[in-house]
Amino acid sequence: MRRIALFLLTNIAVLILLSIVCHLFGIDQMAASRGYGGMGGLLAFAAVFGMGGAFISLAISKWMAKWSTGARVVAQPQNETERWLLDTVRRHAQNAGIGMPEVAIYDAPEMNAFATGMSKNNALVAVSSGLLQQMDREQIKAVLGHEIGHIANGDMVTLTLIQGVLNTLVILAARIVGRAVDSWLSGGRDNRGGGIGYFVVVMVLQIVFGLFASMIVAAFSRWREFRADQAGAQFAGRSAMISALQRLKVNHGESTLPNTIAAFGISGPLAGGFRRLFMSHPPLDERIAALQKS
Repeated sequence: MRRIALFLLTNIAVLILLSIVCHLFGIDQMAASRGYGGMGGLLAFAAVFGMGGAFISLAISKWMAKWSTGARVVAQPQNETERWLLDTVRRHAQNAGIGMPEVAIYDAPEMNAFATGMSKNNALVAVSSGLLQQMDREQIKAVLGHEIGHIANGDMVTLTLIQGVLNTLVILAARIVGRAVDSWLSGGRDNRGGGIGYFVVVMVLQIVFGLFASMIVAAFSRWREFRADQAGAQFAGRSAMISALQRLKVNHGESTLPNTIAAFGISGPLAGGFRRLFMSHPPLDERIAALQKS
């Protein structure tokens, strides 16, 4: 229930903020007056909602991650494990040439970890209590190196840019095709308000184009996992990174990470057939094989 409420409130807040931005800059009036027919107004409208939504999600990603998982930031270590955790993240960050990220622990039975944040110097690394309990320190060190690799590679920002550009293209393409279909159905009349054909086509195409956009985002997400594994191997040793991935194979059941940050976890759910195209993580066996060949 908590996650559902967070999801609804976040999306409502994003829509309200984007609506205010469109109104202040006159984008909504310009687009409406031209019936989305003017390419300049339509492009501005699509960019605000496409890029704006993606970057707002990135800006609040740390807050959302901590709130939705109940993660506790380790500001002052309370025991030797937390002290070692902070020291390890600090060493990795120094070796990667980035600022010290916030370090947090969240209560979850499965072995998992994630990194998020707006920039290389304003990030969060969080690990599950299950990971701390079920992995040895060499394996944890490798997992932390993997997450620091995500931050050093700028994966969060790059993923946001890709998502924003694709969102913009989806909005733009759906409305251009929608106007063409609406014009055809109305016999070529200039229906600036948009007829039923326009609204139906736009809704359908946003779903269809959105699916293809999701495939592209997922493909990049899978590729960045291989790069982050290489970072973990660099910081902790290849054998430690391979051992950590092998250990992750004993995870059972679905991840407790919210959908909004599930793609940032150390591992993700598997799928077969067509659904494989939407996987955010490659199968662990493929990641292990890639490290063994490197």
